[in-house]
Amino acid sequence: MRFTPTGTRLVTGFATLLVGAVLAGPVAFAADRVKVGFLSTMTGPGGYFGTEALAGFNLLVKMKGGRLGGLPAEVIVGDDQVNPEQGKQIAERMLKRDKVDFIAGTVFANVMMAALPSVIEAERPMISTIAGPSELAGERCTPWFYSAGYQNDTPHEAIAKHMQDRGLKSVVTVVPNFVSGRDSVSGLKRYYKGAIAAEIYTKINQLDYGAEIAQIRAANPDGVFIFLPGGMGINFIKQYQQNGLLGKIPLFGFGFNFEDDIINAVGDSVVGAFNALQWGRDLDNPANKAFVSAFEQEYKHLPSAYAALGYDTAQLIDGAVRDIGGKLEDKAALQRALTAANFPSVRGKFRFNTNHMPIQSFYLREVVKEDGKVQNRIRGTIFTDYADGFAKDCHMQ
Repeated sequence: MRFTPTGTRLVTGFATLLVGAVLAGPVAFAADRVKVGFLSTMTGPGGYFGTEALAGFNLLVKMKGGRLGGLPAEVIVGDDQVNPEQGKQIAERMLKRDKVDFIAGTVFANVMMAALPSVIEAERPMISTIAGPSELAGERCTPWFYSAGYQNDTPHEAIAKHMQDRGLKSVVTVVPNFVSGRDSVSGLKRYYKGAIAAEIYTKINQLDYGAEIAQIRAANPDGVFIFLPGGMGINFIKQYQQNGLLGKIPLFGFGFNFEDDIINAVGDSVVGAFNALQWGRDLDNPANKAFVSAFEQEYKHLPSAYAALGYDTAQLIDGAVRDIGGKLEDKAALQRALTAANFPSVRGKFRFNTNHMPIQSFYLREVVKEDGKVQNRIRGTIFTDYADGFAKDCHMQ
């Protein structure tokens, strides 16, 4: 990345900033700074997610003059490396040693679930930049957790509706065997009513998909649904093409499987794939246009969906801190302000459900080649103001 907030220094596992004391007592006073622990995947096959999300987050901080909610903003960055135990340990250090006001940035749900108990115990909000596991959308919902991205099932429900509407008779699913992967298949089954010819569960960060591709070839479905973020998706799609299946059995999936990190790596071979997501660079609203323009100017490349979610995560914190006048020790007021989500989302209309999962629209995107560049284009709206199905079981009504 090309931008780091002034004063940030990178150390092993962390980028650390000093912060002034936050006053506490019977009366809540305005803090002199706001401190955010950005816990994310910064290296390895999933490192693109975290670095792009942090780029979006940092962009908003810079555009606000180095502030969030009117307070000087300081960020500590921890690399979880998709390791739940490491993520938990980093979160605990951020909370106990660095005394952060927020934990944000999480990408992988298994890491987030490992870190969350410590965050709840410390009574600090966790703002998940991407993950929204089903466990936290229903009976285990908590006032300390917010997903700025989506409830895990919902984007898969959206692409499943498109697949159902297209009349696909059978599909094979290929997902990693962890919380978000299993949620993706559950979401798919709610709207896709054709036959599931095979449910294939892979290892996280798996490199070789020869056995899975052989299984797909044998099943000969009408389509293949994939949820293989980052390097997993790149390797799978390349091997899918090398085995002669791309163009014969079409690919469908979650939008992150067709973001720039993947389509730039696989090139023209992925043109024609359809995916669903809550955002696209070509969404026509003022907030999105301003974000895309500012991001390209700052980083010299177009933003990804991960960057857009990082930007909105920062906007959520900015709006909440502003609306409580910087009184971060007023926990009830802070929770109310976060729930109100008083900010102009780049995805358009956005609000939280009672379970702190987003209510938002999902769009059908097609991978196309225009002006010599492979990219996504929005082809229509699949869901408008869509809420997940778990909120009815959440106690926060």
